[in-house]
Amino acid sequence: MVPFSARAALALAALLSIPACAQDPATPQVNFTPFVSGLPQVTTLTHAGDGSGRLYATQQGGQVRVIQNGQVRAQPFLDVSALTSAGGERGLLGLAFDPAYRQNRRLYVHYTDRGGDTVLARYTATPDFTQADPASARILLTARQPYANHNGGQLAFGPDGFLYLGLGDGGSGGDPQNNAQNLASPLGKLLRLDVSGDGARPAPGNPFLNREGANPYIWAYGLRNPWRFSFDRGTGDLIIADVGQSAFEEVDRQPRASQGGENYGWRLREGRSCYDPARGCPTQGLTDPVLVYGRDEGQSITGGYVYRGQDIPALKGQYVFADFGSGTVWAAPASGQNWNKLRLGSVENPSTFGEDEGGELYVAEYGSGRVLRLGR
Repeated sequence: MVPFSARAALALAALLSIPACAQDPATPQVNFTPFVSGLPQVTTLTHAGDGSGRLYATQQGGQVRVIQNGQVRAQPFLDVSALTSAGGERGLLGLAFDPAYRQNRRLYVHYTDRGGDTVLARYTATPDFTQADPASARILLTARQPYANHNGGQLAFGPDGFLYLGLGDGGSGGDPQNNAQNLASPLGKLLRLDVSGDGARPAPGNPFLNREGANPYIWAYGLRNPWRFSFDRGTGDLIIADVGQSAFEEVDRQPRASQGGENYGWRLREGRSCYDPARGCPTQGLTDPVLVYGRDEGQSITGGYVYRGQDIPALKGQYVFADFGSGTVWAAPASGQNWNKLRLGSVENPSTFGEDEGGELYVAEYGSGRVLRLGR
């Protein structure tokens, strides 16, 4: 998969389509029910917000597929395979639909180009919305990637109407170029873009917009590999799952009222512990994670969503996420500064979660090609 290619061999055998573990009486009872199959290497699951009820899945190799009425449409919605260098942590990594998609038919993809660099591109759907017009491609942003790993991945529109893009620190190990703390670099950052016009520009109010030498697109920094992030549709809070280096996986939270500029600590810290320097690292100005877990529980976090659907009342208000290596799925009440997780169950190599228009949740198994729906 994408934030953890070398770690896939560490994946543990997982139980499939089973109810949640009930070791703790507070644990919501959740089943993982097969929804569709035949979609290997899914990197994104999302909807267009257009009332159609369709889900869209990106496959790492470069195709966007449509899921409608519990079936995978044979014809790809979009195919950028010829433009993409796929494999390891590269490929088609993100997809987001414009909030005004029904009017402007715009969608956005994040992929690794043939040279190994990041591309953010816009496409326009055909008038009947059956596919994206390949001739409509418009490259909005590119970023040089010094190594093959830590490309980040997620694209999502925030409640403010701006487009957010998560980029990893550029790869290798230990962020050797210190990109995550370098405000001149877009790497190791969450970027915030205004795409309302013909192109893309830094969103108004970005915290480093007028700082000399800083990248004006930066919204938050100090991230290692923010493979999946999401906005809580109930509160507007931003929740980032950041893949760890060698000891800790972490979840970071940015309140809806934030003005941006948070520093989440990498490479000074991994989780809440010093990384570089190994002792005595500065902590002033750093934003602590709300949740951390160690390598005894997993080795590559897959971020999810705060559940706001109707099917599982006991899960409402809890952040649902997983670990790619162990396959464990957890939920944590999304409140306060220290979140405590409860185990919901296990699936096989969970690569991404997705929300439908009603707020129900789905999870993709990277190797099996199955998409599972969470329910009671």
